[in-house]
Amino acid sequence: MPLTLLSLFTALLYGALAWYCRRRASAEGGPGVEWLLPAPLLLHGLLLYVSIFTAQGVNIGLGNAISVITWVTLALYGASSVRYHLRALTPVVLPIAAVGALAPLLLRDSHVVPYGGYALFHAHFAAAFLAYALFTIAALHGIVMAFAEKRLHTRQPSPLAGLPPLMTMEQLLFRLIGAGFLLLTLTLVSGMLFSEELFGRPFSFAYFTQHKTVFATLSWLFYGALLVGRRVYGWRGRTALILSLAGFFTLLLAYVGTKTVLEMLLHRG
Repeated sequence: MPLTLLSLFTALLYGALAWYCRRRASAEGGPGVEWLLPAPLLLHGLLLYVSIFTAQGVNIGLGNAISVITWVTLALYGASSVRYHLRALTPVVLPIAAVGALAPLLLRDSHVVPYGGYALFHAHFAAAFLAYALFTIAALHGIVMAFAEKRLHTRQPSPLAGLPPLMTMEQLLFRLIGAGFLLLTLTLVSGMLFSEELFGRPFSFAYFTQHKTVFATLSWLFYGALLVGRRVYGWRGRTALILSLAGFFTLLLAYVGTKTVLEMLLHRG
């Protein structure tokens, strides 16, 4: 199936499932949604395989990067929603996944790395995008928490009824951030220790001056400060949300922001 049809069909399935969830108008997202979700996820996975693994090497251009992040985010969200009863957010998450499925079609940039066949590169690649996905879920989760808490204080009915208690959501938030922080640490460390094997050039201190590394390190510091502050000072609520979002948007600039400037404005890989 051509890339265009595969992208469109995947986005259509996500859209249809989002419509189904809203149609059911249920806090649980409608019966059977958790059984329907694997179908578009599998199709999206096939789309990523065809788009990323090419005859020339591994294509990690901007469109594919966005698509990978949304796919992993939805897969992790789907797994966690079964335990934490987050199905009320399914109609919100699915349209984001639909945009991610269209990203390889809309952003047909190419950044092929010939060393992508190395197992070490696959591990580095997987750790990086798992970290992105976890922090994406954490950012959305934090915004939903802030919205739900505000509605609770004003005693207004929430359109996201059916969510677990705020304390449970807060525990999940910090578990997501903790796991993402560990993966981001592995990504940064592997980039330093195995620079020559991963990127074809030996490690030097110039590594720390690259835009991607600078923003990723700043994000690591934001999340690290949040986890330490949570453990030592009991940070939560507004402070936790601000630091979480600061870390997320800084990490977003680390890859998506610099890739946008280099590929779409400067036409560089």
